[in-house]
Amino acid sequence: MSQRISKATKASPAGPPVYPDINTLRQAIPAHCFEPPVLRSMSYLVRDVVLIGALAWAALRYIPAIDDAALRAAAWILYGFVQGLVCTGLWILGHEAGHGAFSKHPLLNDVVGFLTHSSLMVPYYSWKFSHHRHHKFTGHMEKDMAFVPRTQADYEHRHSLFNMEYLEDTPVFQAISLIFHQLFGWLMYLVFNVSAGKDSQQKPTSSFLGRSHFDPNSAVFRRSEAPFIALSDVGLGLMSLALYKLSGVVGTQTVVLLYLQPYVWVHHWLIAITYLHHTHVDVPHFEAEHWTFVKGALATIDRDFGFIGRHLFHGIIEHHVVHHLFPRIPFYYAEEATDALKPVLGDLYHRDDRSFLGQLWSNFTQNKFVAADEAVPGALKWVQRTK
Repeated sequence: MSQRISKATKASPAGPPVYPDINTLRQAIPAHCFEPPVLRSMSYLVRDVVLIGALAWAALRYIPAIDDAALRAAAWILYGFVQGLVCTGLWILGHEAGHGAFSKHPLLNDVVGFLTHSSLMVPYYSWKFSHHRHHKFTGHMEKDMAFVPRTQADYEHRHSLFNMEYLEDTPVFQAISLIFHQLFGWLMYLVFNVSAGKDSQQKPTSSFLGRSHFDPNSAVFRRSEAPFIALSDVGLGLMSLALYKLSGVVGTQTVVLLYLQPYVWVHHWLIAITYLHHTHVDVPHFEAEHWTFVKGALATIDRDFGFIGRHLFHGIIEHHVVHHLFPRIPFYYAEEATDALKPVLGDLYHRDDRSFLGQLWSNFTQNKFVAADEAVPGALKWVQRTK
């Protein structure tokens, strides 16, 4: 039976928890974990590309030949779900490349990342730059780039404006909100930089659209990064052209079923994975003056998603804490590195083996804002709303 086995970071009798320095943690990990073999990384890339191609070929070859309309629709839905899983794995390999964990060769990493992410309509360099800052400032209430929680004051101010307290407690409203969160969260992040900290921008802007990951002059990026943002847009343009040309061959409806379905599923999984890594009652956030890199990196949680998580999602769900500490460790060494760190981290390591999707619902409906943790100076803990 799966169970919650994480331990809350809490003050010891002698005071707040003591965090080890990054060098101590690095020395606990076997040296080979930092050395990604190119052939091994490429083997996973080839595997995922072959699986994606095989699924697409099978769908085109066999599904249109199904006479019964209901069975044909069910087959397309099943295809979209399975292909979405495999495409999420491909996205994760591009994520590895963006961190330099795919190989020791920066050019190869960027070529792999650019091609994989562009094929999934993700602006590679735009994501890479903002994601690096998310890693640099994880758990920082002002500078983190992703899923910075509301404070109690922000939450109460929002309710005073919209008077949504009673509506928010209804299961129907919660379900609709979660669906919108999963369907549009990734797009809202790319277009409007939603959920980022108030001081995460690289330059000021008064425009909501001025925070887009598609704009070379966006406030999210430094001026020196603008050419790479434009290159990311070129990648998206080329992929859009390829889909347009494909629609002329197989039809627009087929392209929607073949590509858009998995695309929506990939969005869902990306948001679910990232959200649950940083949302848990045992995982704190930190005020600026009390934040450190190690504190932030350890303000994440490992979870379990069974066969899908370990083999299709390349363990990103199961071994995310070590990834935040050392993002250049390739995913296939992450379990070994995690096991090496556990004795050093003790109660500072968090893991929850309860249902992944079940926790998505409970965290989304119950964890609404953070408030000061009286036991740990500068830490803010999730306050759960329960009926």
